[in-house]
Amino acid sequence: MNVCSSKKTLLLSGVILGVIAALLAYFGNPKNMAICVACFIRDSAGAMKLHQATIVQYFRPEIVGFAGGSFLIAIATKEYRSTAGSSPMIRFLLGVIMMIGSLVFLGCPLRMVLRMAAGDLNAYVALVGFVLGVATGSLALKKGFSLGRAYETKAASGAVLPVVLGVLLILSVTTSLFAASTEGPGSMHAPILVSLFGALLFGAVAQKSRACFAGSIRDIVLMKNFDLLTIIGGLFAVMLLYNAVTGNFALSFTGQPVAHSMHVWNLLGMYVVGFAAVLAGGCPLRQLILAGQGSSDSAVTFLGMLVGAAVCHNFNLAGAAAKAATETEAAVAGGPALPGKVAVIGCIAVLLFLGFCRREKQE
Repeated sequence: MNVCSSKKTLLLSGVILGVIAALLAYFGNPKNMAICVACFIRDSAGAMKLHQATIVQYFRPEIVGFAGGSFLIAIATKEYRSTAGSSPMIRFLLGVIMMIGSLVFLGCPLRMVLRMAAGDLNAYVALVGFVLGVATGSLALKKGFSLGRAYETKAASGAVLPVVLGVLLILSVTTSLFAASTEGPGSMHAPILVSLFGALLFGAVAQKSRACFAGSIRDIVLMKNFDLLTIIGGLFAVMLLYNAVTGNFALSFTGQPVAHSMHVWNLLGMYVVGFAAVLAGGCPLRQLILAGQGSSDSAVTFLGMLVGAAVCHNFNLAGAAAKAATETEAAVAGGPALPGKVAVIGCIAVLLFLGFCRREKQE
C-alpha cells in the first residue's frame, strides 16, 4: 500500500501518530511532551552517562522503537536499502547543530507541534523561527547545496544502528550499567513495553508516510506541495483534542511545563533546527526513520545528535525551564545562558557557510 498516494491516507497516518503520542502521554510520559526525539536522545545520552544532568537520565525505549519500527516495515515492504557515503562528517556536525537548537528551545519540531496543541504560545513563536529556518535551507537547496550522493553498501551496514539500540535497551533493563533519574523529566515515562510497542508502530507509520516536520514545510516552499503537512495536521488535531479532554490545554506563555518565554532564543533555536534539518535531509524524527531503513548517513546524524546532547549539558548550552516563585525560591525566567546564546549564533554562522559558501562539484 502506498500511504503517500492520497491526502486521506496521509491524514490517517497523522491521526495514528497522534493517538500513539496521546497514549504515551496518558501512560506517563512528561506533560506537554509525550514524544520529543531530541529530548529522548538527551535522556538516553544521560542514561549512558555521557552527561551528568541527573534529572534527564533515562534510556528511552521510544528511540529504539522509532528506528526498529522503520527497520522492520522497510524489510517487510522491501524498501530497506543500505546506503552510505554522503558527506558523513558534515551530517554529524548537522546532527550536533540540530540538537543545540532543539535544547535551547527545549524540544524538537515534533515536540514543538505537541506544545502548540497544548496551548503553549512559546511554541508558536518557535514555529516562526522553524519556518524561516526551513525557508533558508530551501533557498540553499535552490542555490545548489548538496551533500552528494549516497552509495549502496553491504546490507548488514544499515542494520547496525537498530541492532545496537536494541542491545542497549536490553542492557538498560537487565543491568545497572545505566543511570536513571529519580526526579524531573527523566523520571517520567510510560511503562517500557507501552513505550516500545507504541514507538515501533509510530516508526512504521512514519516510515510509510514519509513523515518529516522540516520536509512538510520544505515541500511547500519548493514545490507548493502540502501533502506532508496533512500528516502534521492530523497529529496536531488528535493532540489538541486529547489536551482539551484531559484538561491539559492552557493558552498562555507562562506556566507551561518545561518551557521558557525568552522569545528571541525560542525563535532562533528553532531557526537553527529548521535550517540544519533541510541541509541534512530531514528533521530529528526523519533521521531516525531513515537510519532504520538502512541509511548509515542518517545513523551518523543520529550520533551527532547524541554527542550534541552531551555537549549541551556538559557545557551549559541547553535552555532552562522557567519556574514560578514559591515560598522558598524566587521565580526563574529560564532560557539559555550566555554559552547557549553564543552557540546558537555560532550554529547560524556555520549553517550559512555550509549552505551558501561551500560549493563542490558532485559526481
